[in-house]
Amino acid sequence: MQNTIEFTLDLPPQITKDEAQTLLAIKLYETDRLSLGKAAELAGYSVRAFLEVLEHHKIPIIKYSPEDLRKEINL
Repeated sequence: MQNTIEFTLDLPPQITKDEAQTLLAIKLYETDRLSLGKAAELAGYSVRAFLEVLEHHKIPIIKYSPEDLRKEINL
């Protein structure tokens, strides 16, 4: 069983709850804190739709470290 945390946040009127959730999910995915599937779930999107959101925000979907990229190139 996984623990969850709920919190309340006062947002400026120009930021909706859905937008805040999506931006949080993007950042948690970008920093490797959530998997793609979990981030999509948090944002309220299917994985396919969340991939489009990531693309819109210019967040790389495929993450290669410099070392991994060197290994791929030198195969």
